[in-house]
Amino acid sequence: MSLAKAVISGTVYRAPEKRFTSNNVPITAFALNISDNEESLVRVIAKGNFAETVESTVHKSDRIVVEGRLQTNTVKSEDGTERKIVEIDAFAIEHLAGSEPTANSSQNKSDSIVQFGQPEFSDDLIGEDEIPF
Repeated sequence: MSLAKAVISGTVYRAPEKRFTSNNVPITAFALNISDNEESLVRVIAKGNFAETVESTVHKSDRIVVEGRLQTNTVKSEDGTERKIVEIDAFAIEHLAGSEPTANSSQNKSDSIVQFGQPEFSDDLIGEDEIPF
């Protein structure tokens, strides 16, 4: 269920992982720490062609800004209990100034902010139950 548009910033806590739905649509997910003093993690997901871009340009410890839809999802833990988590379905990600450029990135070192936008992508291709995370 989509709640609202959100813009958050933080440090990539867990490197992006790419998986595929049963319809062979790529989905990339990673954890973003949005607090400086303690761990406050938000899961960020990207779909389609944008998932490919995120996987190749976002790395652990990068400082980024994420723009997307704030939503909740239910996940099952290892012991079988279900819990709700907050996540962002991202459609734009920017690297913050001072963030180290990554080896796989083609950005110029003089650029302080690089934005990766998502091309048009329909949510009709992916059902809530198909997201493999």
